[in-house]
Order: sequence, then structure tokens, then C-alpha cells
Amino acid sequence: MNASSQSRRDFLRTAAAAATVAALPAAAAPARRRNHRLGFDNFAVRAMKWNARQLVDYSEKLGCDSLFITDLGPFEGKFDDASVKEVRKYAADKGVLIELGSWSICPTSKTFKKDWGTAEEHLALGIRMAAALGSKAFRVVLGNQSDRSTEGGIEARIADTVKVLKSQRSRAVDAGVKVAVENHAGDMQSWELVTLIEAAGKDYVGANIDSGNACWTMEDPVANLENLAPYVIATSLRDDMVWESANGVTVQWTAMGEGCVDLPAYFDYFEKHCPGVPVHIETISGFAREFPIYKQDFWKIFPKARGADLARFLALAKKGHRIEPFKAPAGADKTQADQEYQRGEIERSIKYCKEVLGLGLRA
Repeated sequence: MNASSQSRRDFLRTAAAAATVAALPAAAAPARRRNHRLGFDNFAVRAMKWNARQLVDYSEKLGCDSLFITDLGPFEGKFDDASVKEVRKYAADKGVLIELGSWSICPTSKTFKKDWGTAEEHLALGIRMAAALGSKAFRVVLGNQSDRSTEGGIEARIADTVKVLKSQRSRAVDAGVKVAVENHAGDMQSWELVTLIEAAGKDYVGANIDSGNACWTMEDPVANLENLAPYVIATSLRDDMVWESANGVTVQWTAMGEGCVDLPAYFDYFEKHCPGVPVHIETISGFAREFPIYKQDFWKIFPKARGADLARFLALAKKGHRIEPFKAPAGADKTQADQEYQRGEIERSIKYCKEVLGLGLRA
């Protein structure tokens, strides 16, 4: 074993021991009203394949104030301003505000698709549609964790994304739309996303914070929020169950209130440091992913991981326990089972957010 391997292993053992002490349960915060709009990210009910108006109808049914449409599919190819403004009016008549998003704008990411032209054309389209929709933010992503293994690593992909963002700065500023870059699918740790935002320009670029994806970069969602709070302009949130497993730590995303994240603490901090930012819930539950953090090779994609952040993540894992993945009942139609499962996850989450966390403006 070389010196760096020994050092890494010794640190992990020390951090794990410290985490045991830090894992004592916190007292539950009393329910009270928080001044944040509440809604859901349409990816939470992706199996429904609803169009924009159907998503608005479901938002109204759940008593939501807001709706985050994070891909362009629900607009059914009608991207012109007139069609988008019709959707905006339809939602406004039901008391629902819409925010908009789409996918990768990093042309060298493994996730980038040319469905909307070049990265620059994709971003320009999104900014224009967001303005027509009345959305103050347009969500984009860099990629996913596989991009950390590409030539130049995540730093090179960040540089490529910043270049695209800068190409559309004047368009975003003129439209009054900020670009919200998400910490997505393990692509960037929170401090890395901060470097991207600062390099592009925080006058027109901010963060779409994803509490589930935080755990895919070995960050406690509360620590992730503390780092990103000054930049947060949009949200795609869910709970996480995190537990120790054979090769390291396993993460399974859950409905709100069904994981081990300290949600009262999360929203106490969010309320204080992200005033006026809407809360959108994006439940993507039902499967687990193990991160082999005790294997040296794993850290090749996180060469600059911060010890304090890892210690807090290990403390979170001490609080969690294994849960079973979702499995459709025997003999059930899989599509229908997925639809029912996804609706159940988001409906329980919205109820929890209203009744326990005090989120949402509607009675």
C-alpha cells in the first residue's frame, strides 16, 4: 500500500469514528408557516407523460403554488412565444406559476444531445421560452458523474460550460432570465458548482440546488445547501436515505420525510438564506446506488474532495438504514405500477411539506 492510499484509508477510518458521535438525532422542529411557494418538478411524475396543461391541472389538484417543468417535452414542440404564453395564461388562471428548465448545455458532456441544436442554440431557446413563460430562471445541467472521468476531468467540462454561458450573457440579461445550473447526477460537488457560477458571472447565472444529487457527490444535503445558498435561484429537492454498506455508503432517494436528512434544519437555513426561492419537489425514488468510498480507485474522480464535507456525509450515513427498492407487484402492469408509485411519492411529499415543514402559500 502506498503512502497516499494509507493516508486516505486512515482519514476515512478517523472520519467514520467521528461521525458516530455526530450522528445523534436532532430534535424535531415545530411546524410553522414558511414564506415559500411550493410545487413539484415534472420529472417526479415522468411516467405519466403529461403535457404542460396536464401538469398544471395536477399542480392545482395538489394545491401547489408553482410548477417546475424541467424539460421541453411537455410543450409538444410548440416553442413559439404565442404558444408558450398560452400555457402561461392557462397556469395563471389556476393560480400556478411556472418555472422552466432543460438539459445539458455542455457540448463535451457525455449527456449532451443535439435535439435543440448546438449548446448555444439550446441555451438561447430556453432563455427565450423562459421569458415568454414568465419564468425568472432557466434550469440547465452540465452532465453527470461520468463526465468526471473524461479528458481534463470535471474542470475541463466546467470551462466548456462557462464558455457557452458567456456566449448568451447579453441575451439572458436583456430577457431578465437567470440561468440556473444544477448540481446534477454526481457531476459537481457544491464548491465546484460555485466555481462555475463565479467564472460565468453570478449577475446572470445561479444554482438550481438538488438535495438528492448532493449525496451522489458524498455531501450531506445540509452542507451542500450551506455552500450553495448565496447562489440558489431554483430548486429540485427530495429526501435521501443513506446507510453504510459493504463497500462504502449506499444512497436511496425517498419521498420527503422518509429519509434521514434533517429537513427542519435544511429549511430553517433555506428560509433564512434563500428568501423568496420556490421549493420544488423532485421525487426520483425506488432504487439504491452504492458508492465504494473505501476503495482507493473511487477517489480518482474526486481528487480534490474535502475532508470536512466527507465527514458530514459519513455522519449522515450513521443515521440511516437500509430500505428496499421499489418493485412492481407480481402480475401488475409495469407502466401503471410506475405511474401509481410516482404519484404516491409526490403526493405524500407535498402533504409532508405543507403539514410538517410549513411550506406553500395556499391554505
